[in-house]
Amino acid sequence: MMVSSIEEMIDSEKSASFHRDGAVLLQGVLDDKWVELLAEGLDECYEEPDGMSSALVSPESELRIDQFPAARSEKLKKFICESPLPALVGAILGGPIRFYMDQMFYKPAGRLMPTPWHQDTSYYNVEGHDLVRAWVSPDIVPREASLEIVKGSHLWNITYRPLAGRDPDLSEEEHEAQMSMAREFGIYERPGDDFSYNSAIMDKSLPETPNIEASRGSFDILGWDYKPSDVILFHGNVLHAAQGDIDLSYPRRSHAIMYAGPNIRYIHRPGQIIPDPAALSEQNPQTGQPLSEFGEIFPLLWAPSPGN
Repeated sequence: MMVSSIEEMIDSEKSASFHRDGAVLLQGVLDDKWVELLAEGLDECYEEPDGMSSALVSPESELRIDQFPAARSEKLKKFICESPLPALVGAILGGPIRFYMDQMFYKPAGRLMPTPWHQDTSYYNVEGHDLVRAWVSPDIVPREASLEIVKGSHLWNITYRPLAGRDPDLSEEEHEAQMSMAREFGIYERPGDDFSYNSAIMDKSLPETPNIEASRGSFDILGWDYKPSDVILFHGNVLHAAQGDIDLSYPRRSHAIMYAGPNIRYIHRPGQIIPDPAALSEQNPQTGQPLSEFGEIFPLLWAPSPGN
């Protein structure tokens, strides 16, 4: 059953769950027209990769990841800007909402590749507590293949080291040997023409991401069965993953959209993995600048009504 207003979609209990746990499932908030638009946009991007399309490949499965797919898809851009999502995030954060960036994650039918535990914030040149991901899919995603989080991990106030990046302690020869071994025996990256997760230098000053999987029972892990009309909102600092090693008879297509609230600022990270939008470099961004100073590069999508 569809819910009809933002107040029904985001009540005080759901808002409290997001701030306490680091994520919340909103059920039945997208009607069929938005789900269909999302599916069409994702399928078009999958069929026509660009230079920002890369993939993680194993002997059994593959995960295609596209950076900034909405930059080449009017359908995804419309979904990001005009669907209920900006207002939902605004209701959670209570302030103006800007679009920061988006990614497509496409797992073909068959054996699904897991997504390892990680934190989003450290992959980008931003900092602050108002970074929210909207995770959506036009597919039914069972709990064992869906997103899951470590409850409350966004409150630990720790920025963890990205899982990607080149180890600065390795020589060129050692790095190439490591990549060659990965290609032969394990999961390896098939980079895009303009992007590779392994092109950046790893920032080893950040602590390593804890091995959640090795001690799952020690953590309070939250996950959901997902339907296409649902939305999962999660905090940029929360540890999250997606299980794999199960078979689906259809692709698991998902769109992860990053929305930024008023306290998000630019920061230059030494180990930046995901590049800035191309237009941002022309503005010579400085650490500490709010995203509002960069105009339509990070467009304002929602603001509270006057008096609220």
